[in-house]
Amino acid sequence: MSSPLLYLEDLVVGQRFLSGTYRVEAAEIKEFAAKYDPQPFHLDEEAALDSFFGGLAASGWLTASITMRLLVDGGLPIAGGLIGAGGEISWTRPTRPGDVLQVETEVLELASMPTRPTSGLVTVRSRVRNQEKKIVQIFTAKLVVPRQVQNSISKPV
Repeated sequence: MSSPLLYLEDLVVGQRFLSGTYRVEAAEIKEFAAKYDPQPFHLDEEAALDSFFGGLAASGWLTASITMRLLVDGGLPIAGGLIGAGGEISWTRPTRPGDVLQVETEVLELASMPTRPTSGLVTVRSRVRNQEKKIVQIFTAKLVVPRQVQNSISKPV
């Protein structure tokens, strides 16, 4: 059963959302790296042993892509989709083969958009944890979120 889609008026500071989970496989790490981030510590277990990571590690961009998938699949059910207006990302530890990732997102701030009264800006922080509950990524983003049409102009944030 999917969550109902949320509008700006449905969100409050402090509200949290939890995604489903996703298991990361070595083959996916290597495939993504070969196409987008071809560095030895993402492509080859032996080469990765002597790297900063001490073993095969997923590209941070793969972790970010998995995060987006988990958010879109119900981890942040925003009406109209997840439309980014900027953000900041940090990788706190490597994502490894076999890691099971889950995203917890918290609403940090709600703001009006004077030039676009049918939408608002929502700042969220998404913490991505592995199966050991260790944070592998923190992503703080500003999202453009639609207001409910019937209330689009009359109800300020």
